[in-house]
Amino acid sequence: MTNKILVGIVLILTLAGCSTTPQLHSSLQFRNTGLQAGQLRAHGLAFITPATATGKEEDRQILALTFSQELLKDLPKVRCVSLPETLGAINRAGLTAEYKQMYQDYRQTGIFPHEIVSRVGQAAGARYLAQLNLADFSRNSQGRFGVAGLRVMQTKGTDIRLLLQIWDSEEGAIVWEGVQELNYSYDTITEEPVTFNTVVAEAARRLIARLPGAPPELLEGAGK
Repeated sequence: MTNKILVGIVLILTLAGCSTTPQLHSSLQFRNTGLQAGQLRAHGLAFITPATATGKEEDRQILALTFSQELLKDLPKVRCVSLPETLGAINRAGLTAEYKQMYQDYRQTGIFPHEIVSRVGQAAGARYLAQLNLADFSRNSQGRFGVAGLRVMQTKGTDIRLLLQIWDSEEGAIVWEGVQELNYSYDTITEEPVTFNTVVAEAARRLIARLPGAPPELLEGAGK
């Protein structure tokens, strides 16, 4: 066994015992046009069907589930209506056709018609509606260096651009919106990618931390 191979084996074993620290590059913009601290807690927030880029439609349920779970954890006093609960309430209220039309209008205009969105809010039992939009999600991998012709370490990365709009169903207006662009990467010797849940949860934490009334420690933990 040559010295080069021995060095390679030692290096691989050393790297295998090292923990990797994720590298996060974040850009966040938000605008508050009428949401006051305490209103989500007082009137509730219901998740409605997210919008996604073409080809990402299968990610809508996971996106809403991950975001709502993060909201429940970070803002436990806010009454959160999950997407399945909202859809069940809409179906029981006989609003399926109106709900479908609401999304057709949204795709064309970016607007939820006031009459329909008001009925959706009433059915869900929440004044405020959370509309998520997954504008971009991609993964990438790059080899960092190798030993004896073998690739030893890779950089695994994921990019996401996620928009959150909060609609006041009584007024038919957007009262808060934010967009989070995030690159999440880490060095590894394994083939495991950064999971969709991991990067969505990280983006969610950073958006939730900017909501009115969010505890200051959330902002500190999310990175300013």
